[in-house]
Amino acid sequence: MSSTAEEDAMSSPLLGTSATSSPPPDTSATSSPPRVSVPDATSIYASVADEAARVVSEISGLPESRGPLRRLCGDLIRRVRLLSPLLDEIRDGAGDGFPDLVACLDSVHDALVCARDVLRSVSDGSKIHQAYRREAILSEFTRVNDQMEKVLSAFPYNELPMSEEVREQVELVHLQFRRAIGKIDSPDILLIHDLAVVWAQNDKQTDPTILKRISEKLQLKSLDDMKKESVALHELVISSGGDPDDRLEEMSSLLRKLKDFVVTENPVAEASTTSKSGSVKHRSPVIPDEFRCPISLELMQDPVIVSTGQTYERSCIQKWLDAGHKTCPKTQQNLTHTALTPNFILKSLISQWCESNGIEPPKPKPPSRDKKPGKHTSSSDCDWTGINSIMTRLENGTQEEQRSAAGELRLLAKRNANNRVCIAEAGAIPLLVKLLSSPDLRTQEHTVTALLNLSIYENNKAIIVESGAIPKIVQVLKTGSMEARENAAATLFSLSVVDQNKVAIGEAGAIPPLIDLLCQGSPRGKKDAATAIFNLCIFQGNKIRAVKAGIVTHLMGFLGDPTGGMIDEALAILAILASNQDGKISVSQAEPVPYLVEVMKIGSPRNKENAAAILWSVCAGDMGLAQAMKEMGATEVLKELAENGSDRAKRKAGSLLELIQQLDVQIGEDEGSIVT
Repeated sequence: MSSTAEEDAMSSPLLGTSATSSPPPDTSATSSPPRVSVPDATSIYASVADEAARVVSEISGLPESRGPLRRLCGDLIRRVRLLSPLLDEIRDGAGDGFPDLVACLDSVHDALVCARDVLRSVSDGSKIHQAYRREAILSEFTRVNDQMEKVLSAFPYNELPMSEEVREQVELVHLQFRRAIGKIDSPDILLIHDLAVVWAQNDKQTDPTILKRISEKLQLKSLDDMKKESVALHELVISSGGDPDDRLEEMSSLLRKLKDFVVTENPVAEASTTSKSGSVKHRSPVIPDEFRCPISLELMQDPVIVSTGQTYERSCIQKWLDAGHKTCPKTQQNLTHTALTPNFILKSLISQWCESNGIEPPKPKPPSRDKKPGKHTSSSDCDWTGINSIMTRLENGTQEEQRSAAGELRLLAKRNANNRVCIAEAGAIPLLVKLLSSPDLRTQEHTVTALLNLSIYENNKAIIVESGAIPKIVQVLKTGSMEARENAAATLFSLSVVDQNKVAIGEAGAIPPLIDLLCQGSPRGKKDAATAIFNLCIFQGNKIRAVKAGIVTHLMGFLGDPTGGMIDEALAILAILASNQDGKISVSQAEPVPYLVEVMKIGSPRNKENAAAILWSVCAGDMGLAQAMKEMGATEVLKELAENGSDRAKRKAGSLLELIQQLDVQIGEDEGSIVT
């Protein structure tokens, strides 16, 4: 096989994911459950409709939107609610006899999920950020409206046996989405002007009338609103790795001025004491409730956020946790983890309040550490006290404490890039690698997932491999729980981004258990395994290992099962295997031509491209397969692909057409010889 063919195979990323990109952080705790196909068509319709209805219910249950985008959110929620009767009709059997309905429902479900995610981000997000970045957020609503309009255009609701009332309602919703695409929401010129004035007067006192207008339009009218806004802006900062926006300084300035305005408009009561003579009054400012720790009721010095979203003084909540409590003191909800996140913005607000009231800002003692953060991070951005506490339990705790500690590191590493640096600098990776051999399956799950999340930071990949993780991850892949196996596969993919690791992972025996997961795993597990196998097979030696392990038979099985959802992955892997001589022989022997020609006729553009690449690899040296391809009607579809396909698809289709022409010439010469 030529080097060009090898490069072509390598340029076909699996599901659009570059072979050099790292996987996303672990999302197993929040992602929707995988769908499981069942033979009965009615059950499939009902199952997919149930999932779509569940998303509609989630959207309907969102709190009433506040802030500058509340009208857009309200319109979208209202339209989505109107789709409930349609889904109810399908669950009651209206979809019987419509084989394409499952794909349509899948598209509706995906569009609803996008709508839900946009609405959630607006509901939970910073109102100040939404005011400054209105155009960017409006484009998200336009994208959702466009996606909903397209899926409804493709949905056969006019053909389904349903009540006329429901059909008319769906038509109305469809029309509303179509109108929403072209409708341009006029910007609030006065709000834009007011924001510009506030920033222009950054170091000066701003007209209270302007601040009042902004406060009302952003729905930031009380100290409670300001506290929620400060947390939302803080979350924006940490979720973006500390650099969320080039206008962060403007947003912080506006937050400070609005806070001062709200305090002025809603002055706190003053406590006064009178001397026995009654001649002198001593006044002192009353600490706002938002600045008091719910446990000690004292002004917070080092506020931190627990998993329920409540804020406490660090020393107080740490004592609560050290006493063995597993609940939030204020809400009594169970804590999903015990990691403590610094609330930097609330701490800044407390300092500003202290300064404006002539009180010395509280100064908590910095945590003592044996190991200082390195040059890539700042100690002020890391919860070193929390990480040190986790490290102690990880190294010397009981099995239950180690399980809990691994789970907390898993969540911390998922949260942001800075945590991944800090956790590695604290020396956690070798301890986590050691825990991969734990007999406790839940500990294994937390540990391998923590390593997956840590591996997203490039420098951590080398530390993980040097700590001897690869053989142990492969062992988890063989014997762990399904979740642990899935995340072990994803971790191997992440590590295999480094070329030398591809060799080490293959030599450690990862290919056979990855193939087992590919065949026997959950839908998500199959995807994880396929992604890892694809990336590993960029290395020639791993192609041979995969072929010897019998992967081609399983991949051909996926091609023959259009309901299995693995055709994309199977074609991508076959394309890269066929660039190797052993792989080419194995694929040729599996009689792939009928499947590949069918894919070129009805498949997606990417799948057509991969099918053409595989056909070229196997037919170039086998005129019998080329003849079979021609007899199955490949010529016309190849011509269409040569005109309208991707660059790679055009090259492969052109080469295959030339092969068919050579075949025709050869047949003509043979027939001439016979006549002569």
